[in-house]
Amino acid sequence: MVQEWRHHPGRQLTALLAIALGVALAFAVHLINRSALAEFGQAVRTVQGQPDAELRPAGAGALPESIYPVLALLPLVAQASPVVERQTVLIDREGRKQPLRLIGLDPLAAAGRQPALLPVPTPGRRDRRLALDPDAVHLNPGARALLEPGARTLRVQAGAAVLSLPIGGTVAADGAALAVMDIAGAQAHFGQPGQLSRIDVWLHPGTDVPALERALQQAWPPSAGGPAWRLARPDEGALRLSNLSRAYRVNLTVLALVALFTGAFLVFSVQSLAVAKRLPQLALLGVLGMDARTRLRLILTEAAVLGVLGAATGLGLGTALATLALQVLGGDLGSGLFGGAAPPLQWSLPAALVYGGLGVAAALAGSWQPARQAARIAPAQTLKGLGDDSQPLPRLWPPLLALLLAGALALLPPLGGLPLGAYASVALLLLGGIGLVPAVVGVLLARWRTPRHPVLLLAVERARDQRATATIAVAGVVSSLALSVALTVMVASFRDSVSQWLEQVLPADLYVRTASSASQAEAVWLDEPFLAGAAALPGVLRLETQRLVPLSLDPGLAPVTLIARPLSADARELPLLGALAPAVTGPRAPVAVYPSEPMAALYRLRPGDRFELPLPDGRRVITQVRGLWRDYARQQGALAIAREDWLRLSGDHRINDLALWLAPGADSAAVQAGLRRLAADPALLELATPAAIRAISLQIFDRSFAVTYWLQAVAITIGLAGIAASFSAQVLARRREFGALQHLGFNRRQVLTLVVAEGAVWTGIGTLLGLLLGGLISVVLVQVVNPQSFHWTMELSLPAGRLAALAAAEIAAGCLTAWWAGRAAASHQMALAVKEDW
Repeated sequence: MVQEWRHHPGRQLTALLAIALGVALAFAVHLINRSALAEFGQAVRTVQGQPDAELRPAGAGALPESIYPVLALLPLVAQASPVVERQTVLIDREGRKQPLRLIGLDPLAAAGRQPALLPVPTPGRRDRRLALDPDAVHLNPGARALLEPGARTLRVQAGAAVLSLPIGGTVAADGAALAVMDIAGAQAHFGQPGQLSRIDVWLHPGTDVPALERALQQAWPPSAGGPAWRLARPDEGALRLSNLSRAYRVNLTVLALVALFTGAFLVFSVQSLAVAKRLPQLALLGVLGMDARTRLRLILTEAAVLGVLGAATGLGLGTALATLALQVLGGDLGSGLFGGAAPPLQWSLPAALVYGGLGVAAALAGSWQPARQAARIAPAQTLKGLGDDSQPLPRLWPPLLALLLAGALALLPPLGGLPLGAYASVALLLLGGIGLVPAVVGVLLARWRTPRHPVLLLAVERARDQRATATIAVAGVVSSLALSVALTVMVASFRDSVSQWLEQVLPADLYVRTASSASQAEAVWLDEPFLAGAAALPGVLRLETQRLVPLSLDPGLAPVTLIARPLSADARELPLLGALAPAVTGPRAPVAVYPSEPMAALYRLRPGDRFELPLPDGRRVITQVRGLWRDYARQQGALAIAREDWLRLSGDHRINDLALWLAPGADSAAVQAGLRRLAADPALLELATPAAIRAISLQIFDRSFAVTYWLQAVAITIGLAGIAASFSAQVLARRREFGALQHLGFNRRQVLTLVVAEGAVWTGIGTLLGLLLGGLISVVLVQVVNPQSFHWTMELSLPAGRLAALAAAEIAAGCLTAWWAGRAAASHQMALAVKEDW
């Protein structure tokens, strides 16, 4: 083993690098996701002070303030702290909007339980009354960093207005921008008086949350429409985000393990090369007494050492990659699930052991067949050069059975919300496709017209005769190209579907919004004077309004976004999927609603179903699902309802978004300038044309899928390295053949042409099989993995140009690597190899 590393370090380093890259990518994805979730959970714990439970409103709306004394006086409750919480925006030092989390609390009730939120007066300030001013805000370091040094006021949006609130001091809570103020001031400025967002509850020792729930139900009986409150776990938000991002995290991890999968094939090629080169040595050891089992253990031990070194290198590289990615892309890798924050790295020893163990297992799996080949040799015959280098053709039924099982597994429903059957289907498709390589080579070459050129004739005839060795040569091509094709088709299909969807949902000429998310929609909105002024602007033909409401239907799932907008009877304004259910008419007819595709999947809704819709005042009304629609913007789900129905049910006249249709020839820039003049502060409005929204959305999409492009590049690189190692192994195994050809009159150029021709034949066949196999895998990814993971469906799109370029590049690279490996075959020293037969 030491001699092999000493004389041929390049080949061993190639295999080591393949294992290292696979481990590094998978471990880096794990560390990034772990760090992001840990940072979010830590922020929640810091802000909320780890109460035993939280009393929250059920569905939409807020808690009545009158429930607080009832809860606080219960014998089970040690302390209760009322909280008003709003997601709003502040104006930073450059005049731009920045997200801000504002918390209003009672400092006396929170004292001793939530020290990170206790206001600390600014040192050196003369006006000590700011610490007692109910309108003063206290900022954490994240919010302070967005303002000018020494700033004395905070400009923050409340509804359609901009408030200038005095800064009274600081709070110790870390994380994103946070402001804390007295609960009375928060109710006056950011919420309706007499209402609370939640109540944090600490219990006496020996009591539990179910007992508290029973006691509160007796003290505050549920209303006729159902309870207006619910007890929630303190870590509910972190669990929701974990559940929401789980599919994204698991899919990235599976894709990262693709590199490790192809790395096992490279180890297979490198170890086959090493065994082919060392056959005389292994034969001599066999003659001297080393039995087959010892030779098997020798090769596997080398593989284990290779795996350990590769895994250790990969863990270090993965740590560095995760650190860099957290700083550049944030904890969400561009997906937007964690807000793009850059959390500190959370290293994990158990995870390192798991992913390191996967690297060692991949190395051992890739070395198993070469180790068996070393164990099966006949030492005496091999030492004389009489060993049979040919390999038997594999049986057809195992790969065919794998393909059949792959089709069956692709039909399975998700397990635990994850497409585990689809993942197994992809793995079996790869294994079955690679196992069919010899049969495909035989079928294709049997129909190939026999060439007249002697070099091409030798190349084709040897490919026909040595079909079993084709698996070694093109396994890396098939696996890497198939996965690259599948990822290319999946990303192209998703991107094309998103682009077409954006064209459907953006019919207006100009869009205006002030809330960037549904969570902000409860704190910032557009008022009636602004709407009236916008409708009267020169060049504006008509406008449509939209209201966003976060709606909690299941404590274990993220809130869905209720969208109240003008809808016609057939809801043609929505990108509908399938037919509508018949409308129900009559005085007691249910209200028609339209869940998005993700919401329908998460809550198992179909057209015609009925369910209860919670209203802000605690009432519940029966609604009917008339139809489903496609929405790629909200993975947690959305629910569309006609605006007139929402106004009748809730009385909520607030507006968050505005769509404007302009008159022909109207100046869009002039209309935008007029809209900014109508706003309380020009920075509060976000204005965009459909083209700009489409460009930004696709840019975010490309950023989210940037990781897949790197994974494709790594897989193809590993596959090409496997080709080089395979051809090098064959050149060494065929040294007598090439020497005999040179004695028969072949020159160096002809021998090199022979090797390149064989490489072109096998790489071409591998490319064809990789394209077909990649197409099958892409169908599983698009039609099964995406709907089961993210609850989105899309149309399959084949980017012919990119696939053709990918196939051409693969064939060209295969020929180039064959030429590079065949240089040794064309050397003058190879002619001396025939002396071994004398």
